[in-house]
Amino acid sequence: MTQQFDDTGDGPLPAASSEAVSFHHVPVMCAEVLDALMEAPAGVILDATVGGGGHAEAVLTARPDLSVLGLDRDDAALAATGERLARFGDRVILHRSAFGDLSAAMDAVGVERISGFLFDLGVSSPQLDHADRGFSYREAGPLDMRMDRRQQLTAAEVVNEYDEDDLARVLRWYADERHARRIARTVVAARPVADTAELAELVRAAIPAPARRRGGHPAKRTFQAIRIEVNGELDQLAGAVDEAIRRLVPGGRGAVLSYHSGEDRIVKHQFDRAATGGCSCPPRLPCACGAQPTVVMARRAGWTPGDDEATVNPRAVSARLRTVDRVERQLETP
Repeated sequence: MTQQFDDTGDGPLPAASSEAVSFHHVPVMCAEVLDALMEAPAGVILDATVGGGGHAEAVLTARPDLSVLGLDRDDAALAATGERLARFGDRVILHRSAFGDLSAAMDAVGVERISGFLFDLGVSSPQLDHADRGFSYREAGPLDMRMDRRQQLTAAEVVNEYDEDDLARVLRWYADERHARRIARTVVAARPVADTAELAELVRAAIPAPARRRGGHPAKRTFQAIRIEVNGELDQLAGAVDEAIRRLVPGGRGAVLSYHSGEDRIVKHQFDRAATGGCSCPPRLPCACGAQPTVVMARRAGWTPGDDEATVNPRAVSARLRTVDRVERQLETP
């Protein structure tokens, strides 16, 4: 059976709940992720956001010489993944942990180096499907949005206690929301906001009618931004990507799936920095600072899903996949 650990160090995770049993999702760009990891050396793949286990299952099926260490903050996701991956036995270790704590999680289970890693960022479809988690703008639910329900900060605090300036900042920084100030002003004036349905309606009312007719549900970006704020997702991302790269064995491969520009900017910056070794020399001049590149970027622009996948799986529409290979020695200057 799979090995499952809580980040408190108190032993196995709780048994699966009814929510966990229904936690199933279609992994985004699974074929492309699998292609990226197929050439990884034998060993351990770190799935830093294992979610429902779809990518992990594909990797374990395709590569019998690989095992998976899966991390996630969501206890329902881990319980469901434990059942989904049970047939792979001791090739799977699941650990309840945020990806920002991946170093401690790896140390806790005795994994020093990894052959590859995957970050699939953002919210999982099953989390959206359960209105009581507070992620959905289509159904009424509590203002929660916590991926780890043990933490203190919830969406209710962000929505009902942040001042107008701070709320507008969250919407701009984490969702590139053009109407951040209008939305923040409307929300503050309507406090207390009771639930997700009321919040979604306030956002819809705040956005000018022509803008409401473009780009999907008008509350989508606001809910995304608040979710990121509640869970501190971008605060952890840069350090987690750096640590995952550091833990790669020579020839190891890393992959990150991002879903909005804020995530993708951070990932691209960290990959670029690793690919140049943090070189501080002027562009187009030979490196004289002694920087040591640690990765090669497989494709600078990354990959996006094909039209067929975007049609079948709407969550994939905004996805971008970026990958790197860990170098075995210092790259020679051309």
